[in-house]
Amino acid sequence: MHIFLYQSSMYHDQSGGPLSYIPNPSKASNEPTDPVVVLPESGQIIRAIETEDVPKSAEITRDELLNASAFLEIIDLVNQKKRYIRVPSSGRSPSYAFWLVQPNKPNFFLAGLSNDGLVTADSGGCIQLWETSLIHLERSLQEWRNMIGYEDTRPLQINYERESGKEAEGPKHGKIDPDNVPHVGGNTWAGGTGGRDTAGLGGFGGPYRLDAGHDVYQVPQHEKDAVPEEIKQAAREMAEKAWKERLREIQMSEYDAETYESFAKSVRRQVHSLRVIIDSLQAKGKERQWLKHQTYGDLDDTKLIEGITGEKSIYKRRGEQEPELGTPQELPKKLRLVVDVSGSMYRFNGHDGRLEREMSAVLMVMEALEGYENKFKYEIVGHSGESYDTSFIRADKVPKNNKERLTVLKTMHAHSQFCLSGDHTLEATKHSINSVQEEEADEYFVIILSDANFDRYGIRPQTFAKLLTENEEVNAFAIFIGSLGDQAVRLTKQLPMGHAFVCMDTDKLPQILQQIFTSTMLSSS
Repeated sequence: MHIFLYQSSMYHDQSGGPLSYIPNPSKASNEPTDPVVVLPESGQIIRAIETEDVPKSAEITRDELLNASAFLEIIDLVNQKKRYIRVPSSGRSPSYAFWLVQPNKPNFFLAGLSNDGLVTADSGGCIQLWETSLIHLERSLQEWRNMIGYEDTRPLQINYERESGKEAEGPKHGKIDPDNVPHVGGNTWAGGTGGRDTAGLGGFGGPYRLDAGHDVYQVPQHEKDAVPEEIKQAAREMAEKAWKERLREIQMSEYDAETYESFAKSVRRQVHSLRVIIDSLQAKGKERQWLKHQTYGDLDDTKLIEGITGEKSIYKRRGEQEPELGTPQELPKKLRLVVDVSGSMYRFNGHDGRLEREMSAVLMVMEALEGYENKFKYEIVGHSGESYDTSFIRADKVPKNNKERLTVLKTMHAHSQFCLSGDHTLEATKHSINSVQEEEADEYFVIILSDANFDRYGIRPQTFAKLLTENEEVNAFAIFIGSLGDQAVRLTKQLPMGHAFVCMDTDKLPQILQQIFTSTMLSSS
């Protein structure tokens, strides 16, 4: 079945007068054999006409005329317009078609639908649904834009799946192409796409991901699932070996000032703003003190006279009370940043820069909190298909200089490249919210960064929403920094208001983190 949402160019009747059409009442029905359909809700009258009956003033091109089996003439009484829509040929003509075709008649039937639409069926058995009402067309266009994520202004991406038709033979890095020519399929070159055995993207049976900067061709998931277990295990062992070697390289490498500056310059202004906010944060921890004017508890010696006169609020008791404005902060606040270092972060980084955006946010936190150890303790953990609590920064061992901070960023990037496929977002969220309170603090915050890839792993938004809000002592937030279509937008709408954000712009993620600290931490303190 073909469904067309199509609107041709509109023009006024050349006579200049108002359009009117009064069909013969005896034939103005919506029976399939009737050549005229009346759509009362949209004020339209539609009939089928031959291509030679289309007026020249309709400005239909020669190619459109040649590729049409007929045309729909739409008389729009409401808008005083007349339109012509081409009905494409089905390309099929059964042997009995000549029985149905009448001289000087279009070789298809049309009928109205209950929802003010139109259906046509030609002699070749092709059924087509049409929308001709301007209101319905605008609504359908908006639904289509929402479906593909048109409103976020990002370039669209089409993923092509292709069958390889071959089996995995064994993991290997592959040859390095000195010219970095794109390689699609096969199992020879490193950095190729849609192939097998070698390090690349979109293929199967390879040891780890390797992005050479080319368009990605994806093999179907069932081909990945069909890789024998012994090859999967060999690929995993090779990935672990490469991961450990990469960690050694990171630890031994000299400080790369140029790489660090490329990240630092994008968040320098936000770092300054965040440090101003941290300076202004007030103590939040409740103080245990005597609460007076109580109706029960220990007798307050200062309320003896009031007790004689019958006053009931003459007792005091020990309890917790919100600190007064300006009270010195006795304990530091605790922040745990839970970052997404899954394989999809590396896989789709070339599409929307999600991994680099996340690394910029991490750098902003590290630089902004430097020197505020008495007010803030923070730690950064990662979640991926490999683990839900990979530690990148411990609260008692934060980076002290640019080299150590760059090492954290490089380690995040490497983990995303070499980790197993899968998702532990729920486990990471639950574990972080529960464990962040192990040490006494003035206030607790957990911020989860994710690419919103919930559908693929069957994660229900309701389950995630419950995790974010079930512990009243922990302020938990989610920031979605990657999305296919409008996946992240739809997910955010299903989460508690004020607890979820969407960030698809490289410069916006640090600003959202700044917004969290400004609107939530400052207002709640």
